Amino acid sequence: MGAPKKSAAAAAAARVSDDPEELARVPLQAVLLADSFTTKFRPITLERPKVLLPLVNVPMIEYTLAWLESAGVEEVFVFCCAHAKQVINYLESSQWFSQPKFSVTTIESHNSVSAGDALRFIYERNVIHGDFILISGDTVSNMSLTRVLQEHKERRKKDSNAVMTMVIKRSKLSPVTQQSRLGTDELFMAIDPDTKQLLYYEENTNHLKATLSLDKMLLIDNSSIRLHNDMQDCFIDICSPEVLSLFTDNFDYQHLRRHFVKGLLVDDIMGYKIYTHEIHSSYAARVDNYRAYDTISKDIIQRWTYPLVPDVLLLGNSTTKLERVGMYRASGILVQYC
Repeated sequence: MGAPKKSAAAAAAARVSDDPEELARVPLQAVLLADSFTTKFRPITLERPKVLLPLVNVPMIEYTLAWLESAGVEEVFVFCCAHAKQVINYLESSQWFSQPKFSVTTIESHNSVSAGDALRFIYERNVIHGDFILISGDTVSNMSLTRVLQEHKERRKKDSNAVMTMVIKRSKLSPVTQQSRLGTDELFMAIDPDTKQLLYYEENTNHLKATLSLDKMLLIDNSSIRLHNDMQDCFIDICSPEVLSLFTDNFDYQHLRRHFVKGLLVDDIMGYKIYTHEIHSSYAARVDNYRAYDTISKDIIQRWTYPLVPDVLLLGNSTTKLERVGMYRASGILVQYC
């Protein structure tokens, strides 16, 4: 994999002023990928975009947008590819196009086949002017962004190579139970316990593999390392503008984790760094497969995602109310007991 060029990265950095007052005027932005670029939900997604599939009777993208608004994001750029017209038509007729302090803009592309292509397309549009949140439209969370944004900005002041902060969550269950619950592969991470820098990231897709091989230079170059197989990747990233230019400089960056994250971790030329932010009591998960769809649906019903729960989220022109024994009932619905 070739080393990143300096041209685009330098251009991205130049677009962001060093003046604190100018930085203060830059709105908090987010890039929402409305296409997962996978086939895990086929054949359903052959005719309907995944982000519009109902999750407890509400389209998935509603949870993501509601969280971004509540977390203080001011501008969201929704990247649409597969079934783009359906996503755009839905958003244009939704409440999100009329919010006074929350701007939603759709960006349409029909030639993108990966997240890397999407981020390169967004870089060409020149719409990102500061640190931004990178998220997919199938993510449900109720975490606060205040602390992770502050940590990211403080690191950036000390080290301009700190280009990404990845949100992670420790599994309260055993790693095997958590993987079974969400239908995900086992995840190995090496993190510096003092700086929270991510040093190693590997998904164990081969469940028969019982050993983990680390480069000895990783142990030589770092005085302290903590290995984890009990962490869940929340797929919520705080990114600096250089992230977009890095994708533009490296066309072999296609997948956000397998290519981009692992590519930066092994590149010792440019010295770009990824850090982690662990959440504890907040909820964050991605509907990545059918098992995760079932699990997150139950979590929403059981109110682990509050305030993103059925009796708070609007359902068209009606609302639902929580009644006894965990039953939600929409207004105008009569329940007859025999």
